Amino acid sequence: MNKTEKAEIIENVAGKLQNAAALYLIDYSGITVEEVNELRKDFRKSNVEYKIVKNTLAKRAIDHINKYDKLKNYLVGMTSLAIGIDDPVAPAKIIKKYKDKFNKLDLKACYIENNFYEGSRLNELASLPTKPEIIGSIVGSIYAPISGIVSAINAVMRDLVGVVDAISKKN
Repeated sequence: MNKTEKAEIIENVAGKLQNAAALYLIDYSGITVEEVNELRKDFRKSNVEYKIVKNTLAKRAIDHINKYDKLKNYLVGMTSLAIGIDDPVAPAKIIKKYKDKFNKLDLKACYIENNFYEGSRLNELASLPTKPEIIGSIVGSIYAPISGIVSAINAVMRDLVGVVDAISKKN
């Protein structure tokens, strides 16, 4: 790989990292091609970018954007990147799923919304609600009082209709 190709990879990775909601470093040693393909498919469904990049190029990309400095110490051995674009928790859930399924993936470390976490906290991170779950909870919380108000108004309207009917029958 020549200098131009390396520079392109660094720029590409740095661009993705710059706007990432989360960055996970994964030890993928021992995983088969079929398992990686299945993993990539799940990541794609959750809008998570999965990349295998040389550690030195990943370090340069991190230096280039001046973010995620603590992760540079974990860029040793077989390391892949999972870049959370929309939902910072989605990669943790997928990594945990595959770690439990194949017993081969290990989270080395990650940054979620500019906070650093050790890989040992994978279970804790994977148990956090995803962005769609949080939005659903908020919408449900907003909808509950509104539906209660609508029910109360409907009950009052039924009572009013009953009163109006009773008055009109008397007259």
